[in-house]
Order: sequence, then C-alpha cells, then structure tokens
Amino acid sequence: MSSFGECNEHLIGIFMKEVVRRALMEIRRQRVLYEARQKPGYDGGEDIVTSADLAAQAIYLKSIRECFPTFGIVAEEGGDSPPEPETPYYFTVDPLDGTKAFHRRQSHGVGTMLALVHQGATNAVVAAYVGDVNTEEIYGYRPDSARLHRISDFQTAETLSIPEGRPLNSQYALLRDPLYVYPDWVARVCGPVAVSGCFTGHEIEGGSIGIGMARLWKGEVGAYFLKPGMQTPWDLTPVVGISRHLGFVFLEANHTGTEFRRYAPNILPQPYRTDRVTVVLHASRLPEWERQSGGRVIPEQGMRIA
Repeated sequence: MSSFGECNEHLIGIFMKEVVRRALMEIRRQRVLYEARQKPGYDGGEDIVTSADLAAQAIYLKSIRECFPTFGIVAEEGGDSPPEPETPYYFTVDPLDGTKAFHRRQSHGVGTMLALVHQGATNAVVAAYVGDVNTEEIYGYRPDSARLHRISDFQTAETLSIPEGRPLNSQYALLRDPLYVYPDWVARVCGPVAVSGCFTGHEIEGGSIGIGMARLWKGEVGAYFLKPGMQTPWDLTPVVGISRHLGFVFLEANHTGTEFRRYAPNILPQPYRTDRVTVVLHASRLPEWERQSGGRVIPEQGMRIA
C-alpha cells in the first residue's frame, strides 16, 4: 500500500485503538445522564441523536484533524471533510453505533466504530476498529496486518480466527430484524434443521451492527442476515473491513433464495440503497450452505446498487 510518510502502520493502529477507547469511555460516562433529540433517519423515518453521540464524535474529529490533517473524514453526525488532493485516505466515523439501544439502556448492542479507507480502484478498508461500550472490548486490525485482534480490558489481545469443527447446523443464525420483514425463504433457511433449515435456529438482535457482527467474528453465531435498505459508510465500512479480513463472505440473494451471488460490498463515502437480502458467513462454510439451503452460490462480482 502507499506510504504514510513518517507515520508507519503500527502508529496508525495505535492511534485508532486509542481514539476508539476514548470515545468508548465518553459514551460510558454518559450512560445515565445525557440529552437526546430526534433527527431525520437515513431510511426516511425518525432517528435520535444524543449528547453521547456528539461528544464521542467530537473526540474523533479533534483527534483525526490534529494527527492526520490531510486525511478526509466521513462521519455520521456531520463535520465531513474531503482529503487533501495528494492524500488518498479518509476515515469513517460512527461515534455511537446503536443509539436507540443506548437510549433504552440496553446491556448489549452499543458500540463505536472507526475505519480507514484507501481511495483507489478497490476502495480498500485498510484498518478498522469496533469498540463494545458494555464489555469494553475492541475488535480490529491495523494497516498491513494479517491478523485481527480482540482486545479485552484495553490491554489483553488475542487473535481471532474462525472456529474449526462447528458446522452451520450446530449454530444459530443472527438477524437484525424480525422475520416478517424478510422474504419467505429466510424463514425457511433460518429455521431449525429438523424442519429443513440450515441452523439450530435463529436469534434476532437489533442495536449496533458492529456488535452484532462481532458475535459472528467470535463464532457465537454461524451467519448474519441483513435486510435490503440504506447502507451508510460509517455502519458498513468497518464491518466489511473486519469481516473480509477474517475470511467472511457476503452473499446477495435473489428474491426466491435459490441463488446467492458472492460480492464485495461497495465502499463509498456516501449512503446508497440495496434491494436484496445479504447473508454473511465464513468462506469455509459455503459448501455446507449450498447443501443445506438448496441455493447455488455464484462466484464473486461487484455489487449492484438499487
């Protein structure tokens, strides 16, 4: 990849982990006492923003602008800035991923996310970190690293890898939304194996997409289902970067669940809409997925945008 000048890949990793830690601690500080107001959602509905979102974002923006003044920023709560002409990098910032879960005072599903993108032919996610506000864990990888770490207590790191010897039919599928918002085929494949499904069963978990995907990265669930809709760079970029770094693949389903096209999600600095269900699972599970789901997997292609 391109040189960072006097700042090498290790320093960037240290910076990203530290700023995620600072944002995470600020969100924790405001868990009991904070302010909230409504804002327009990117899907056309209503959303909320809290003082914790804004305070965490302020930490990110200040740190990035001080340490990487030529890099661009794409942030959920505004304050975007393009990269300088000679700099092909920008950060995506999701200061509080799972704001509604935070507002409900859930004990899970609240995170904060930061990713670094190299703008080029592939728009590669060169580094990404996801922080879990409730467990104080951080997941991520630095530029040019072959490994991905799960960091506990901000200091104890372990390398994450796909668990061996755990077929899909011994695991649960994880959905972000109730079954009724998905096409009928999703209920079929997410049902228990005893009724022709692929899994032991399924779970539904809202809140942070990053913390939900972390359950997949850790091997707590076997697949993750995303409904069609608006994809935002601060949500999508870090989870795509970490997932692909670990060898997970993205399958875009046809409307009947009989074909699943492998694709590389578009990494763009602006939101875009998708019109198909996406299934995320590890590449090593693809032969089992084809056998159990009855669907054919088509080799990887670029993704269509609705």
